Amino acid sequence: MFNLKEHSMNRLLFMGCTAYLLVGLAHVIIGSLLTELLDHYHLHYSNGGQLIFTQFSGFLLGVLLVPWMTAKFSKRTTLIMMLVGLGLAQIAYGFLPPWPFMYVIGFIAGAGFGSIEAIVGTLIIESIHEKKAKAMSRLEVFFGVGALIMPVVAGWMIYIGYWYLSFYIIGAAALLLALGFKLLPFGQAEAHLSRKVSKTTKAAIPLRYNNKEKYILLFCILFFLIYVGSEMSLVNFLPSFLIVNLHLDSVSATNSVTYFWLTMAIGRVFTGIIADKVNHAAFLLWSTFGAVIFTVLFAFVFNSWTAFAVVLLIGLFMSGIFAISLIYANHLLPGKTESTTSILIASGGIGGALMPLMIGWLMDHYSVSAAVLFIISGTVILLIMSFIAYRVRGNTVVPSTGK
Repeated sequence: MFNLKEHSMNRLLFMGCTAYLLVGLAHVIIGSLLTELLDHYHLHYSNGGQLIFTQFSGFLLGVLLVPWMTAKFSKRTTLIMMLVGLGLAQIAYGFLPPWPFMYVIGFIAGAGFGSIEAIVGTLIIESIHEKKAKAMSRLEVFFGVGALIMPVVAGWMIYIGYWYLSFYIIGAAALLLALGFKLLPFGQAEAHLSRKVSKTTKAAIPLRYNNKEKYILLFCILFFLIYVGSEMSLVNFLPSFLIVNLHLDSVSATNSVTYFWLTMAIGRVFTGIIADKVNHAAFLLWSTFGAVIFTVLFAFVFNSWTAFAVVLLIGLFMSGIFAISLIYANHLLPGKTESTTSILIASGGIGGALMPLMIGWLMDHYSVSAAVLFIISGTVILLIMSFIAYRVRGNTVVPSTGK
């Protein structure tokens, strides 16, 4: 399907998809259990926002350290270390230690899944030479499936009264995946997994961006910061929005995150197929336009069924934005895949840290409506930026990564 003749490359793609499934689980676990955590510790939404901020601060550090760590230890060794770190952090979460320790654990967990996402994304972009958008969309589908499954599991755990066991599930999965990367042979793919960057190779890699590329990079950084921040704010606080506004019970509210990720996963199945055939800028323009329309509608829903329907549509329109913008950015900044991917994912981490922090503060000091308006503002900015990208690049069709 991707013109990968070697079975080893197919295995790498499979393991990459499994890793993204894990990252999806880890991304939404705090949001899925936020109400239960705050009730257990007798804390407020601002504290929840601080925990999410700490986790995504770790995410940022993990992503930024990836180029250095993979050069020093290789991608495979770094991936195993971060999987083990993530697994142990999730198990530590499950012990429900005193609240200040949760910040430390959150930082380690964030560093773990941030670095895993960056390493695997870079591996796939480097390794697969045809239909990159389709390959990246497949990774994002598995991310969406993980993010979809976790709220279901968490909702069931809440129902039976053992919600904290959800953390152990992710911890065990991370440790098993680390063992898989340690023991499984990858044949030809070993060249990508086990290669360290020598001093000579480093000198040969054009890591500097020229003036034009710097402006493009800054534009992409802002886009990723706002997109990931908006997505994570919605995912982590969606159950709380519905509990406060529509007075839903915890289980029903948590299930709303499942509905969001259901259409995210479905949309990502088709994202690669569509994006390999059309202008990437046009794809982003229509995606952000739909996201704006339905986040605005979300502010006006007054019953659970309407809310769930709107959540489904928000997920559908947001489903392809991350993967396609990452592919598009790497097309505009050729020859710098690892540094560009790490910088942009790190930018997303900053947004994922700062925007939920602001959402928690708004909910405590103002209202849920103010928090939703903040998210709407983020999607409007994304639409404006997509329109600018379309006007600048829209008349030149970005070549498909397929051949």
